[in-house]
Formats: sequence, structure tokens, C-alpha cells
Amino acid sequence: MSNPLQQRMQLFILLLCLFLSISSCKNKSEPLVLENNTDRKVKLTDSQLLDTIQKQTFNYFWEGAEPNSGLARERLHLDNVYPTSPKNTVTTGGSGFGLMAILVGVERGFITREQALDRYLKIVDFLDKADRFHGAWSHWINGETGKVYPFGKKDNGGDLVETAFLVQGLLTVSEYFKNGNEKEQELVEKIDKLWREVEWSWYTKNNEDVLYWHWSPEYEWEMDFPVGGYNECLIMYVLAAASPTYPIDKDVYEKGWAGDGDIVSKESFYDLPLVLNYYEHSDAPIGPLFWAHYSYLGLNPNGLTDQYADYWNLTKNHARIHHRYAIDNPKNFKGYGDSLWGLTSSYSIKGYSGHRPGADLGVISPTAALSSFPYTPEESMKMLHYLYTKQDSLIGKYGPYDAFSLEDNWYVPRYLAIDQGPIPVMIENYRTGLLWDLFMKNDHVKTGLDKLGFDVKK
Repeated sequence: MSNPLQQRMQLFILLLCLFLSISSCKNKSEPLVLENNTDRKVKLTDSQLLDTIQKQTFNYFWEGAEPNSGLARERLHLDNVYPTSPKNTVTTGGSGFGLMAILVGVERGFITREQALDRYLKIVDFLDKADRFHGAWSHWINGETGKVYPFGKKDNGGDLVETAFLVQGLLTVSEYFKNGNEKEQELVEKIDKLWREVEWSWYTKNNEDVLYWHWSPEYEWEMDFPVGGYNECLIMYVLAAASPTYPIDKDVYEKGWAGDGDIVSKESFYDLPLVLNYYEHSDAPIGPLFWAHYSYLGLNPNGLTDQYADYWNLTKNHARIHHRYAIDNPKNFKGYGDSLWGLTSSYSIKGYSGHRPGADLGVISPTAALSSFPYTPEESMKMLHYLYTKQDSLIGKYGPYDAFSLEDNWYVPRYLAIDQGPIPVMIENYRTGLLWDLFMKNDHVKTGLDKLGFDVKK
């Protein structure tokens, strides 16, 4: 007969095997039932939770980066299934977010300043040699060759919106290192070269009063996507006006983006003013929440106004409307409420979808609430606690998985760069204002904002 010590060892081995078996099941891609774990003993403080999620999401862009270029992979699937683009595909806009996330890593002590500098130099050298189209990079790039990887049949050239997201990150990095040592000055000079080479004004398509999203050397302007009316693209117009080499006139902003004032909304939703028009002819006139994030990773909306909007009211109300919608839960989806909220474009039960009120499939995307920390700190904190204490099946190596549905007992262990990137950056803006302070100090950015008629809180 076994002695007590042997019995305890046998029991320990049995429990360990059971734990490993359960853990391996969580990484499968098929739908799983998500169970509440209300009996968990570990209690993390708010600060510890913020540190944890910032480190995990930062690591998407550090450990998870494409090794040759140093840029952000478009997607990382822990199930190793890549149905739409190869694993070596890097994303221009998501990499811009990642550049800023790496700064968070330095300031939080996850990596050293020298480690970040080496990575940044690798990145800018790759970007300098990668395909560009009148200075603009493509949406997707082959991380091993620098050649364009088509985002769609005709989307095989320059993408000015994705380029703007990338440049937002580059200019923020440049501000961080601009007073540094000789090696850091080398990085700043290389970034300045890339910035000056983007031909923003050329994308007005023969001097029209609007910026166009795409141009292809094969299909030219056939994508035909003039960018106007409120969406995620404000940063593109600000940078285009700020360019020291290829700037746009103010008329392009006023006529193309703002539609001669038609961008202004007098409507409210859930008793909160919309401020600007998101959609026309919609049963829920509000956009997905990434619209309140992408342009504002560096561009600080707090105290930012122009003739059309108070951008703090705009972005804050956007997030609050999503929170109120989840509490109202008009479609009675399972789990929606005060601590489970946030709709944005993300993976969905079938493919990819632009989730928002009015186009709600019962799928929650964690980035929506978590990247809204500056606007809804209490509501976002409740979502963070929910994810890390009530639904820990939804957390993987790089933080919360991209999307899930309690209604359909569904999630996949997959990540998208454009969703993970805003999380550490916007949380840092909430905690210290780091990225906002850096970007808004840039002299060219100040010139662009002034040119377009923006007032900035001093």
C-alpha cells in the first residue's frame, strides 16, 4: 500500500494532468462554452490589472512581431490557421499603433530604451526600402520582402489612411528620441525622411478638394474612395495639412472632410449629443468604437476644438453611448450590461464584421471598451475586471482574444494588430498622457492643427 506521501504525489500528478488537458482545450478554435469563474482566489488591484494587460498587449508587437521587418503581423492566430493572409503579412496601420505600444513598454520597464531603439532602426530601414506609391505605403506588406501584399484585387497600391496611422506612430517615436544621443538622432533623421516623402497632396486626385484613400499603379483611382464625413480618418487630414513638403490646403479639409459643415450633427442618442454625423439613414446613428481610438492614439481630443466639434465631447459621448446601449441591450443578448460592453469592427462568428449598435450580432470585442479608458474609466475598468476574473478563458498570451459571444458560446484564440494596438496606448494615455503629450509637441503637427483652425488646450 502507498504511504501518505506517495498518495499525495499521485493526487498531485493526476490534478496536473487534468489541468493541462483542460488548458489545451481552451486553445482550440471551435466554439466553447464560457463558464464564469467566480471562485478564483487571485485578486488583482486596478493598477496590477492595467500593468498586466499593457504588458500582454505590448508583447503582441514585441515578441509577436514579424522577425525580418520588426513590424506588426496583421494577425496572430494561436491555432495556427491563417485563412486570409500569410503569417508574414505585416500591417501598416497596426504597425503604427505598435510603434507607440513599444514606447509604453519602455516607460513601463518591460524593455530598455536601447532595445526599443534597435527595433525602431530595423523598422525604419525596412520601411525605407518597402514598396511605396507616391510616398504612401500599402495596407499590407510582405514582411520578408517589403513588397505589397494586396488587401483586395484593386487595393494593391498606396493606402493613405493606413499610412497616416503609421506616420502618427513614427512622429510620436521621433519626439521621444529627438534630444537623445547620436544613435537616437540617426533614428530621428530617418523618420523625418520618411515623413517628408509622403505625397499627401497628390492623393487629392488632380487637386480635388478631398483626399482619396487609395491609388494603385495598375488600377489608378478605380477604388474611388474619397474620404469625407466623420469616421476614423481625422488624423489623415491633420497630417496632410501638417506636411512640410506636400501639404493640403484648408479647403480640402473643409469641403472634403467636413462637407462644408454637413459633418455637424444636432442629434442625440441615449440622451447624449452625437456632435458629428456618423451615419445617415441608420436605425442607430453611431459608429463602431474604433472611430474613437485610431486617430486619437496621438491626437489628444481633450481640449481639442474646431469650428465643427469639441472632440472630447465627441469621443467621450461615443464611448458612453456604447456603454448605455449594452445596459439597454435591445436585442437581449446574453451577458450585455454594465461590465460587458463595447462593439467595434473585429472577428465575428462568421468572418469579420463591423459591430455597432444597429449592426449588433451579439459579439463583444474587448478592444472597444478597453481602448476607451480615457473616456469611460469606471466603465472600462469594470470590463477589465470582468475579463480577468469572470471569463479568464478569453485571455491568452497577448491579452484578451479579439472577440467573443456569450450568446453563441463562441470565441477563437486569435488576435488582430489593429485591435490589440490601441489597448496599451490608450490605457497609457489614461494613466499618464504619454503618447498624447509626445505627438502634440511635434512642431509640424502644431502647424497642421493651426492651419485647419483647431484650438488646443494649453
